[in-house]
Parts: sequence; structure tokens; C-alpha cells
Amino acid sequence: MSKRLRSSEVCADCSGPDPSWASVNRGTFLCDECCSVHRSLGRHISQVRHLKHTPWPPTLLQMVETLYNNGANSIWEHSLLDPASIMSGRRKANPQDKVHPNKAEFIRAKYQMLAFVHRLPCRDDDSVTAKDLSKQLHSSVRTGNLETCLRLLSLGAQANFFHPEKGNTPLHVASKAGQILQAELLAVYGADPGTQDSSGKTPVDYARQGGHHELAERLVEIQYELTDRLAFYLCGRKPDHKNGQHFIIPQMADSLDLSELAKAAKKKLQSLSNHLFEELAMDVYDEVDRRETDAVWLATQNHSALVTETTVVPFLPVNPEYSSTRNQGRQKLARFNAHEFATLVIDILSDAKRRQQGSSLSGSKDNVELILKTINNQHSVESQDNDQPDYDSVASDEDTDLETTASKTNRQKSLDSDLSDGPVTVQEFMEVKNALVASEAKIQQLMKVNNNLSDELRIMQKKASRLEKQNSTPESDYDNTPNDMEPDGMGSSRKGRQRSMVWPGDGLVPDTAEPHVAPSPTLPSTEDVIRKTEQITKNIQELLRAAQENKHDSYIPCSERIHVAVTEMAALFPKKPKSDMVRTSLRLLTSSAYRLQSECKKTLPGDPGSPTDVQLVTQQVIQCAYDIAKAAKQLVTITTKENNN
Repeated sequence: MSKRLRSSEVCADCSGPDPSWASVNRGTFLCDECCSVHRSLGRHISQVRHLKHTPWPPTLLQMVETLYNNGANSIWEHSLLDPASIMSGRRKANPQDKVHPNKAEFIRAKYQMLAFVHRLPCRDDDSVTAKDLSKQLHSSVRTGNLETCLRLLSLGAQANFFHPEKGNTPLHVASKAGQILQAELLAVYGADPGTQDSSGKTPVDYARQGGHHELAERLVEIQYELTDRLAFYLCGRKPDHKNGQHFIIPQMADSLDLSELAKAAKKKLQSLSNHLFEELAMDVYDEVDRRETDAVWLATQNHSALVTETTVVPFLPVNPEYSSTRNQGRQKLARFNAHEFATLVIDILSDAKRRQQGSSLSGSKDNVELILKTINNQHSVESQDNDQPDYDSVASDEDTDLETTASKTNRQKSLDSDLSDGPVTVQEFMEVKNALVASEAKIQQLMKVNNNLSDELRIMQKKASRLEKQNSTPESDYDNTPNDMEPDGMGSSRKGRQRSMVWPGDGLVPDTAEPHVAPSPTLPSTEDVIRKTEQITKNIQELLRAAQENKHDSYIPCSERIHVAVTEMAALFPKKPKSDMVRTSLRLLTSSAYRLQSECKKTLPGDPGSPTDVQLVTQQVIQCAYDIAKAAKQLVTITTKENNN
């Protein structure tokens, strides 16, 4: 931060002390609990950044601080300031309220429903009202009054509005006047620094002509914000725009996927229209933001406290302005491991550079803004349906066992499509049908894997019984050799900067298991672990049968039984296992059980967080079940090996 937060600053939503997060597009500071709700709303509602542990462009932070200090929160709570609101029982949340439902319901009403924002008198023609607001914004940005401009934007003024009489946009006006904080605010709401006015000049040109060099440099950074963020995510560096370097393509040979499938995907990526390429790049940007925010979130939370599903953001929240197909594809990005995601990011960076420098883009001499628009806020983006690219059906960082011909075919299919909001075509119908077939195939494969796991458990149980007869002395302390014992390539699949697994802290695992050799914590007996794993496997089979038979009302009771079995199994292990592998497997086991419960709850009628596509929920449920079975198998394998040493 440019300065330390003053002790008088409080959370905008509950008035809790010492807020550590900010909502950039709302101009407010947030406490951890309220921020957890903001994160679940999605970036189209609230763009959150940590005030101390996230890098900030200095003028962007100054813009948020200025809005906060000038009472921007009163914009979102306008009607609550009326004494009549207190009489009617309406009030804002307070620090003592529970996150769910109290704080969550208030925050959704405040920012998602805009329930407390001052409403203008209704007019017959809404477009005229929006045009009038945009003209007011066009005039206001030449001053330093940020709160007025934020209020206009909250009421529907368009940051990219092209004034028909003036022949320019609000960003041109702010740049000419040297109003760098206004430029930051407009950019957050989607203003494009590359837009030309009626004379062919951009906001960057006006800033340079006026001698506002800091503003000009910042506008260039904003123009390349998308590709800069992707490059920084992979290699921790940004291009030197001052010296004409606008792209960094990281050289990460070890991370690139050179398979035929990856080559085919890259070829289709290059054939995308500019519109579809821009949408894909924006979706990947949002996923990078989610992963990086997740990492900061986990690093700044107290892991001795219980982290429940209410604070987990396992994939990009649904944006109702997007089609169900695009939302489904955006959520699948979370299932890419570091290797796969790095490949996708590098492909996008490479193709963005090619499109700028090559002849594939038509129009002006510098059209990079067409594909590198500022995407800090997507309110101004007019979304069209598009099918998800080949990358969409990569399952998870540990899903190598379940790759089938059907799923690979499904992964190959969709960069060619540019769906519209019109009637359903035969092609669209067949794509949906193929997706259902692929999902059914994955259920069958998971059932097969689960049955194989049961067979392996029975074999291990017999071996354990024989070994227990042979060994009459207690097990000795084991060596911690995770690299040699890492099952199924776990060690290599988790390298690189990827989203950290959200998991309940060590405090979730009760210290009920008595160690064999005091005082060093040791593993439970193989027989106990196998018995608990069999119970988990049995419950997973019930869940998968419900998924096969489309009995969605059975998801919740099945997930609760799985959660109980997982908790009992986790209780067998010491509170702080010596082995990194045991800790990793326990985290995957418990976090997957919480994710499973969260996904299954989305099948409840009227759940506000439910996606419209039940098939998407089923796919997530299957993935969680697979992760639980995978973790249980790893724990059985580790326990058997360690107890036999």
C-alpha cells in the first residue's frame, strides 16, 4: 500500500475494524468475513484485492482510498441512511452477525440486487435515461469528484459512451484534463484506452499532448492489462512498455503440453474470431485472478480455525450475463492443473501477440485493444453465447485415470462454434447430447475405478493381516520419503503456481489416534484405514448410482454420509503427521468432502447459488467423489508401506 490504513477505517458492510481487503469497483474496504461473500459473487459484481498482500498500481489504490474517504459506501447504502429504514426494520449487517445467512444476504442485496441504491424517477424510454447519465459522466470526469462519477456509473452510465456531439469518450476527456484517478475509475468500469475519437486520437495521445506522462504510461499499462497479468502469473515479470516491449511469452518448455491434442487445440485457438478469442482470454484472466486471490486468501487466514464450504470459491461464479455454455466452460477452467493451465495461458499470450503484429486483425494500425480490452469490470461487455474451447474438459490435476476416448472426443469439439441466442440448432442439440454421453461415460469409468479400489482394499487387507501375524513388535518411526512414494504422479502434478487446495485446517482432524511410539506421531494401523476406506467407497457407490439414475434429491444425504465417513477416517491420523504426503492426502480428502457437500446443496430448489444446468452440478459431484476416492487410496497405500517398514 502507498500508506498504512488508519485505525478509524472499518468494513463497509458490517463496520468491523481493521479491514484488510478492498472492493475495487465499489470503492469500499472489507473485513475477511465480508470479503468471503464478495468472492463468491464473482468479479462482475465485486473485484476484491488484499490491501497488503496483493501488488497494486499506486494510482489504482489511491483511487479506491479516495472513494472510501469521500463516502462511496453511501452510494450503495443510500436508502439505509433514511431514518425510515430503521423504523421499517431494514438495517445493515454488524460484526457480530453470522456470515451465513445474515451478512451474505445483506451483501447480495446491497451489491447484486442494488436494493439500497438511489433510484431515478422512471421514464418511458430507459435508453434515454442511460444516455443522459452517460452525458453527465462525460462532463464530470474533467473534475476530481470521483464519488459523483461512481454514482453515475452505479445508475447505468456507460464508461465507453461515445458522445455524438463531442466526438469522444469520457476517457478522452479525463486524459485531456490529466485526471488520472478518473481514468482509473473509468478503466475499472470497462473504458478502453485504445478507443479513437472523431479525429483518430486515443486517450493516450491526449495525455501525452497535455504533458501528463504518468497518466499516459498508466493508460498503456491498462491497455495491456490482460496479457500483462497472464505473463506475470507465469513468470513474475511484466513487459517494459516504455521501451516498446508489450508482450512477454514465458519460455516454459517443461510446462508446455506437446501432445497431439494440445497441438490441435492451439490450431483451433488461432482460427477463432477476434470476438471469441477475446472472450476466451477474458475468461482465462478471470481464472488467473481467482487462483491468485485464492492463494492470498489461504495465506492470510487463520488455519487453526475451521474453513468451511462457505468460504470456498472452487471455480468461477456464474455470471448471468453470459450463456450457460460459457459459464460452464469458465467453471471447467478450475480443473486444469498447473501444467495444463500454463499451456493454455502461453497459447493465449502467443496468439495475442500474433494477432497484434500480424494481418489477421482488420482496422486501424494498432488494433491490440480489440483483444486486450481492459477487463477489470465486465459490466460493459455485451456477451454472446459461445461454445467452450478444447481446453474445457481437462478434468483435474489428478484425473489421468479417467481419460477415455469419449471425454477426449468431447474435449476436441467446441472451438468451432459461435452460438447465438436464436433457436436451438441441430448442431447445438448434438453437442448437448454428446456432453451428456461423455458425462455418463465418466460415471461408468468412476464406478469401475471405485470397484477396482474395493478389490485393491481387500487384497491389502489380506496382506496386512499376514504382516500383523509376522510382526509382533510395534512399528518403528517411519522415514519421510515423499518423492519416492508419491502415488500417481502427485509430486509432479502440483509443481508451479496453481490454485492452492482449499481445505479445513489441521484443527479439523481431532487428535484421537493414539501413537504407537510415544511421543512421535505415527500412522494408524492399516486395518483401521482399510475399514474406513471401505465405508467411504460404499457411500461413493451409492452417490454414483444416484447420479446414474438422475436422483438428484439423493445427493445431499449421500454427501452427508460420505462426509461422516471421511471425518471418521481423518480422525484416525495424528493432528500433525510427519509425512508431507499424509498431510497432502488428508487435505485433499477433507476439502473434497466439503466441496462435495457444497455442490450437492446446489440441487436444492430455489438455492440462489445454483447454476441453471444440473448437469454441471453432476459433473462437479462426480469430480469431488473421484478426488475423495483418490485421496483414500493414497492414504491406504502410504499407511501400508509405512507400517511394513
